[in-house]
Amino acid sequence: MKKNRYLKLSGLEPLIITPESNFINIGERTNVAGSKKFLRLIKEEKFSEALDIARNQVEGGAQILDVNFDDGLLDGKYCMVKFLNLIASEPDIARIPIMIDSSKWEILEAGLQVVQGKCVVNSISLKGGEEEFIKHAKAIKRYGAAAIIMAFDEVGQADTYERRLEICERSYKILTEIVNFPPEDIIFDLNIFPVATGMEEHRKNALDFINATKWVRENLPYVSVSGGVSNVSFSFRGNDTVREAMHSVFLYYAIKNGMNMGIVNPTMLEVYDEIPKDLLELVEDVMLDRRDDATERLLDYSEKHKSVKKEIVENLEWRNQPLQDRITHSLVKGIDRFIEEDVEEARKIATRPLDVIEGNLMTGMGVVGDLFGSGKMFLPQVVKSARVMKKAVAYLQPYIEAEKDSAQKANGKVLMATVKGDVHDIGKNIVSVVLGCNNYEIVDLGVMVPAEKIIETAIKENVDVIGLSGLITPSLDEMVHIAAELERQNLNFPLMIGGATTSKAHTAVKIDPKYKNAVVHVNDASRAVGVVSSLLSNRNGEYVSDLKTDYADFREKFLNRQVDKEYISIEEARNQKFKIDWENEIIPKPKQLGIQIIENQSLEELVPYIDWSPFFRSWDLFGKYPQILKDDVVGEQATELFADAQKMLKKIVDEKLLTAKAIFGIFPANTTEKDDIELKKGDETFVFRTLRQQHKKSEGKEYLALSDFIAPKSSGKQDYMGTFAVTTGFGTDELAQKYEAEHDDYNSIMVKALADRFAEAFAEFLHKKVRTEIWSYSNDENLENDDLISEKYVGIRPAPGYPACPDHLDKLTIWDLLEVKENIGLELTESLAMFPTASVSGYYFANPKAKYFGVGKIAEDQLKDYAERKNIDIEFAKKWLAPNLAD
Repeated sequence: MKKNRYLKLSGLEPLIITPESNFINIGERTNVAGSKKFLRLIKEEKFSEALDIARNQVEGGAQILDVNFDDGLLDGKYCMVKFLNLIASEPDIARIPIMIDSSKWEILEAGLQVVQGKCVVNSISLKGGEEEFIKHAKAIKRYGAAAIIMAFDEVGQADTYERRLEICERSYKILTEIVNFPPEDIIFDLNIFPVATGMEEHRKNALDFINATKWVRENLPYVSVSGGVSNVSFSFRGNDTVREAMHSVFLYYAIKNGMNMGIVNPTMLEVYDEIPKDLLELVEDVMLDRRDDATERLLDYSEKHKSVKKEIVENLEWRNQPLQDRITHSLVKGIDRFIEEDVEEARKIATRPLDVIEGNLMTGMGVVGDLFGSGKMFLPQVVKSARVMKKAVAYLQPYIEAEKDSAQKANGKVLMATVKGDVHDIGKNIVSVVLGCNNYEIVDLGVMVPAEKIIETAIKENVDVIGLSGLITPSLDEMVHIAAELERQNLNFPLMIGGATTSKAHTAVKIDPKYKNAVVHVNDASRAVGVVSSLLSNRNGEYVSDLKTDYADFREKFLNRQVDKEYISIEEARNQKFKIDWENEIIPKPKQLGIQIIENQSLEELVPYIDWSPFFRSWDLFGKYPQILKDDVVGEQATELFADAQKMLKKIVDEKLLTAKAIFGIFPANTTEKDDIELKKGDETFVFRTLRQQHKKSEGKEYLALSDFIAPKSSGKQDYMGTFAVTTGFGTDELAQKYEAEHDDYNSIMVKALADRFAEAFAEFLHKKVRTEIWSYSNDENLENDDLISEKYVGIRPAPGYPACPDHLDKLTIWDLLEVKENIGLELTESLAMFPTASVSGYYFANPKAKYFGVGKIAEDQLKDYAERKNIDIEFAKKWLAPNLAD
């Protein structure tokens, strides 16, 4: 290694990291996520006291100081600049290098502009794509800093040996060959994950990190390797003796293989040679994956060396019942506390571990299926049952693998996917859980899945059924395309169609004619098992034949029914528009015009605005809140579900597990004669094209368009209109995936359902803020939440894709006008679904005469007129307005 290729950092004093250097310890008590005390002091603006924590870190042996202010209630940029400037005036602290740590680039760059010496940026990655990665790397190089590079790319976080190598090699080549970034200033964080979690896929977490570290140091010249060591022992929280041993053993092997820096709490380290020999052997078995039963043995040790407070259960009489009754009770009631010990008892008396699944567990799940099918159990209970089942199977899996047993024969294999451009998956996930509970193997491809991947996977996996899900209008077109592709390739997979915008009508009229095989619409999760069972039964030929006949009859009646509908011309509709006396109309001028951004909205503040009725509907429990809690049929289950939701809600709010952001703006606006609304943003004009009702009404009735609620240019009056986008989705996927990794579909679905409720609550909260403060046309408003849900306020907030403005393409104009992606990171997919999913966007109309309505079907002349106004091809317009076109 060349002498000038060492990693050189500095505060007031240099820190040169050579092969001979000891392990470099990074102090993280000046990280708001790593110290509650530090977070409290910063929130209280007690920066001088916070400096004492930094000083203690330096005195305690930290060689680099990690500084992070990523918290929802902090102005991270302000805190970073202020704290680094204060450190610069404290020579005893400033002598060591600083690690500027944030997930937000603007905070990192603000720190780079004021930090003293040569610092480390933590972190950048390929998560946002190569263009963003290169841009950030060039800036860091320009500031003369080193950088932590996370093993993370567009696909996700590296969690295997191969993925770590792939991402690091790619990152290294980009940095050294394109950016010309000094290789000695590259520090890879290879992701330290927990071991001994009980999950098979986590067994090699430590070993993969250690081996990947060796490869990176040997194959990517001059780089360093870092990581947060405490993560490795996460599953043993509460037992410091075991955790200290785990940290020491992990570091012993990681350092030997090239890890040369990391975040380690010195008080949580045991001297390697002083670890008791029996514990050392157990920990090394886990870290190095030396035994199939390594986790169980270490757990046994942990239990014996700490006092365990037994959970008090009011009634455990059922624990005295026979084994099968206990297992069935656990599954039906969704109790996972005792399932492992009961499954272990069953395993000991079974011929094969697999017999426990095929016998005891499936017997219990059979009861669950019967109760659900007969309406005696409800969807949330079934999802809880699935959680217990998954935990039991996960426990048995090592024993099955040890015997090299064949996998349990499933009733069938079902591929599930949310189609290309769509990101909504709550319904799909629920159907997957219900089918899984009934012994169907699920191949879940996730969201935004293109047709070619669906078909390729269906062939490769030899699935029995394909399930397609979608929420937004373009998804309907994508489903038609997939059916046509299956037909073109002469394939014969039955298709299940589901999702909020799907219907029997669309399935029968648009999808079924494209495909000779079975196509069936599934309108709720409870029907999925019956449909799949019928498709795969010995009499499936009869079922498919009856299905095809039913859909053909439905299609014929549906199409004939359309012929009778009459439409007036678009010119006639405009002549009979909804009229406002603009000469005498008083138009309130907003207190504040232009764009405003909310970076970290308090979730606690949104809770009172939650509309709970849709939450219950997402779990297939139908009724209005709060009356549903006392419903004769579903009241008991609704009450239990609501209690679970409140616990999760409190956890999300207290621990700030989701991030809520918003952007909105109010602009001068007027309309044209052709139903366009023109907004002024400085010297720029942004145009929203509205659609007008055309289906013929009785004499004297008006034909509405949203443009009717904004003053026309010809009135000579200045009017105004607002647009907005809110999201509470940041953090949702990560939290849901955490629960999925723990075999907990119930809480995974719960998180997504609550995130959606938060998003709608945020939209309601923000609209009230606009009405009463920003636009201030209803500053004396005093409405309860029920009144808000019932839309008793003045003005409306329609959204693209909904009845009054069914064209999703107008989202593009909102995104351009507000610069939504650039300002709050909320993106649009190619089908114009919002990502993260828990998001709402739309418009603000203030006129007291503004009201919600549905455009309904439009005729050919308006379609052509609309395409011309938007300057798009008419076939392209048809794709987006398909459900609104007259037949």
